Amino acid sequence: MGAGKKILVYLGATMPADSSYTDAVAELGAGLAQRGMSLVFGGSAEGTMTILADVVLQHGGEAIGVFTRALPPEFLYQGLTQTIMTDDLVERKMEMFRQADAIIALPGSFGTWDELFDALERVKIDKIHRRQVKPVAVLNLNGFYDGVAELLRRSIQDGYTSSDYVELLFMARNVPELFDWLEAQFAR
Repeated sequence: MGAGKKILVYLGATMPADSSYTDAVAELGAGLAQRGMSLVFGGSAEGTMTILADVVLQHGGEAIGVFTRALPPEFLYQGLTQTIMTDDLVERKMEMFRQADAIIALPGSFGTWDELFDALERVKIDKIHRRQVKPVAVLNLNGFYDGVAELLRRSIQDGYTSSDYVELLFMARNVPELFDWLEAQFAR
């Protein structure tokens, strides 16, 4: 199950200090390709984005990069299965979301967080309008997203977020758990 699905992955264009993060990126890339799932990502040839695209392509998978003309062209990953160009970062986020059947955020920084919260707001609006909701997960490796879980809990406690939206974000502790969740989403 899941073959032919496009998985949008938000992740960093930098290299983390802890190799457990890069190992997880490689494990995710291999798993996507082996399951016949296509990668959709920001199209950068920097940091963990490069590792993910390299591994997907090395395992015979499909890597679709959505890149923006707002970034220097030398940052664009060469040799992708498909490259989609946008005019700016806002259009890039919209196009990546449009391409996706499911969304995963790996540990990252401002750009990753922005994309994650943007996706969560989009799926919340889809839920409100009773449209198909795209599944969203984070890889909470090493407890990286524990703060987001606490923020969500506090937002519900203080009345800013309805508890109806808790299920919009799945937190996986490792890559196998992430794939089990993905497979369950596509089995519905």
